[in-house]
Amino acid sequence: MKIFKLSLQAFLILGLVLSLNSCADNAKKSDEEKENTKARAEVYPSDVIPFMDEWSILLGNGTRTEELEDFKHEDFFYVENEDNTDWVVYKTPNSGVTSKTSSNTRTELGQLEHWTPEEGGKLTGTLKVMHVSTSGDARVAASYAVVVGQIHSDEGHENEPLKIFYKKFPGHTKGSVFWNYEINTKGDNSERWDYSTPVWGHAMSVIGSEPDVYPEEPENGIELGEEFSYEINVFDGIMYLTFKSEGHETKTFSKNLLKSEFAKTEDTPQQILTLYESIGRDGVEREEAYSGELQYFKQGAYNQTNGKSPEENLVWSTGADVYEGDIAKQYANGDYAEVWFKDATVGAGTAPEEN
Repeated sequence: MKIFKLSLQAFLILGLVLSLNSCADNAKKSDEEKENTKARAEVYPSDVIPFMDEWSILLGNGTRTEELEDFKHEDFFYVENEDNTDWVVYKTPNSGVTSKTSSNTRTELGQLEHWTPEEGGKLTGTLKVMHVSTSGDARVAASYAVVVGQIHSDEGHENEPLKIFYKKFPGHTKGSVFWNYEINTKGDNSERWDYSTPVWGHAMSVIGSEPDVYPEEPENGIELGEEFSYEINVFDGIMYLTFKSEGHETKTFSKNLLKSEFAKTEDTPQQILTLYESIGRDGVEREEAYSGELQYFKQGAYNQTNGKSPEENLVWSTGADVYEGDIAKQYANGDYAEVWFKDATVGAGTAPEEN
């Protein structure tokens, strides 16, 4: 009888040990499954917009990389899901490390392939601007603005035949979408300027009368968080632009990149004479414009707001809050730009559709 009791106790102990081991194994498997599920659920910008192998990126902290497959950065470049739609987020502060040709920060893609206007190229994007800097100087044209797409020259003066902007003044519900053409200056590039064309809302030239006095809000503008799209199509030296947004009129434009319309002093638009008077820029463009120069696309968030004194430049130096470059403080106080893209493509230019 005593032997039977001991055997029963041993059996129960063995069963308990096996049970505990089984629970431990199950817990381990459960943890592993959670990790695997988490890994499967990890979404990168390259999963959302699968063209990242054709770009490099410069982040708002100055980091640059060409390895964008399965790459993200929690402060600048990542994915947000809203209503079951994934969006690639580009976020950048008012102050940080900048590129060699600019005083402004960016989290922005740069196309690896280069092309001439004669060869052409096409870039599309569907996006919404979620935030622009809430500090700045209303007299300065670049305040409260972000560039969401551009063509950049990689030769000569390295100017920009196209920049697509979104700008919204503090206190306004609606902002403006406009595009700028920067002349490929004849001779010294110190006289360069941008001519601005409105898409929805105002052109860049509409500014405030005092640092904190804003112009009238645009009636047909675009709100923060409101979706719109653009197509940049360069074909046989002509740049064709198309802008679409639900509830707004579709807008189309064209611009010859091979022959200048600003080659003579008398061709300078009144917009330029007024806006650039304070900094004395009234140059002319070389007759062949951007003909033969290598170009490339850029896309993302190129913040136009910075901490430079407006007394230095009343067009581009916005006098915004930058907290000595502290990015966390800038984000906490609204001194940044944030743009979300849900779709984008890049490729060869195509013949425009005939009307």
